[in-house]
Amino acid sequence: MSRRKLTLLGSTGSIGTSALDVIGRFPERFEVVALAAGRQAGLLVEQIRAFRPRVVAVADDATARAVADALGADCPEILVGEAGCCAVASLSEIDYVLAAIAGSAGMRPTAAAVDAGKTVGLANKESMVLAGEYLMGKARQTGAPILPVDSEHSAIFQCLVGHHRDDVHRLVLTASGGPFRTWSAEQIASCTPAQALKHPNWSMGDKITIDSATLVNKGLEVIEARWLFDLPPERIAIVVHPESVVHSMVEYVDGSVVAQLGTPDMRGPIAFALSWPGARLPLELPRLDLSARANLRFEDPDPVRFPAFELCYAALRAGGTAPAVASGADEAAVAAFLAGRCTFPQIAAAIAEALEKHEVRQVSSVEDAVDASDEGKRLAERWLAGKGIGR
Repeated sequence: MSRRKLTLLGSTGSIGTSALDVIGRFPERFEVVALAAGRQAGLLVEQIRAFRPRVVAVADDATARAVADALGADCPEILVGEAGCCAVASLSEIDYVLAAIAGSAGMRPTAAAVDAGKTVGLANKESMVLAGEYLMGKARQTGAPILPVDSEHSAIFQCLVGHHRDDVHRLVLTASGGPFRTWSAEQIASCTPAQALKHPNWSMGDKITIDSATLVNKGLEVIEARWLFDLPPERIAIVVHPESVVHSMVEYVDGSVVAQLGTPDMRGPIAFALSWPGARLPLELPRLDLSARANLRFEDPDPVRFPAFELCYAALRAGGTAPAVASGADEAAVAAFLAGRCTFPQIAAAIAEALEKHEVRQVSSVEDAVDASDEGKRLAERWLAGKGIGR
């Protein structure tokens, strides 16, 4: 069996480091040809030494110099900026791109991989949120398979294997409920960033952890699922499942429900996407002990305390550029919250404001999607500037 030749976009993030942990266990299966990272030069240097990529892409010249100085004669070719990320995503010698750059910054590199016809393991949900219809259409043209890496979408993908798509009644995405699942609206209103970052089950980056706390992540996942699995929003549901053992479910027309279960560890869905359509990888992860999980709870999400996921549904129904605007507004608001410039409830309020002010347009290109996301950021930032803490 020939080794799968990989580019990993976002190698120093939480998904990227987990992916390299999986890849490093199976050197006979995978070859890392290229890495793309941001500004964490020290960690990237360690990854280069461990995996010996031919080329890397970094955010800026300062990071490039730091990497080059650290590695000396052993330094691979270094590309810089978004153009560098796009270049390593479309290298002729690779056949697989794991897209794990967080936020709208991952849009263009992911699109470059799709344009080049690469198999894409998609951990960057914003690409589907910003331009799902466009990207899926492009993937059909180029023959680029897009495989979900998010745990929920991976679970749905696994539940669909061996079943007829026409038999699907609906998809059910599970949500942990985040750290504030049992908090009152008054408690949530005065929460701190440190409290919001204490996720009960998963270890993730700051942005996605806050999105989990607001349930924005579930709304964005509904948008992603709509395009990945070609089902309308009214056939995609959310259920809160605090234990995060059932990662998602598919309900079929005969009333049967197929669920995917496992311990909360992102290496599982990453490994499934990396190995597809081959055999599963034998990971040495903690096994699920159902007898120790006597109580598995399921609850409806509360739109009063967590209004943001409903805003994402509304954006999906509006179509066109609305989901990109919602995503951009969320990025800006989460950054403001983490910096102490707004309250937790103002994250959802900023998204609502951006959607209200935006005039929906069609997404006909990557640029349309990125422009709409940037517009969402500007609209949210403008509103937050007048509504921030202390005003």
